[in-house]
Amino acid sequence: MTRLAAGDPAPSFEMSADDGSVVSSDTLAGSRYVLYFYPEDDTQGCTKQACGLRDSWSRVAETGVEIFGVSPDSVTSHVKFREKYALPYRLLADEGHRVAEAFGVWVEKSHAGRTYFGTERTTFVIGA
Repeated sequence: MTRLAAGDPAPSFEMSADDGSVVSSDTLAGSRYVLYFYPEDDTQGCTKQACGLRDSWSRVAETGVEIFGVSPDSVTSHVKFREKYALPYRLLADEGHRVAEAFGVWVEKSHAGRTYFGTERTTFVIGA
């Protein structure tokens, strides 16, 4: 699928969060939120991104926008990652990468001569 462009409607989704809740496009309907997709918990680039959002949290919280991190990692992995870095926002498990595919961010990548599919680091602002 092609990546969403500005103004495109967001695909429907439902994912388990690290706090035990289930977050879906239906439960978030009518609100403004951010989904930031990242490749993997506790890796150098992803940790830097997550901690950057954490460090800007007070300014983001003032706007009323809710942030969610999304990766193909398990809920258990997300719990450890969130606790280790004191992340103030929920992390959503896209273990089958269906949501990343729907948003067009599950892409072919290459590293060290190896080609594979993975999540492309991308951020979407959705809603009102």
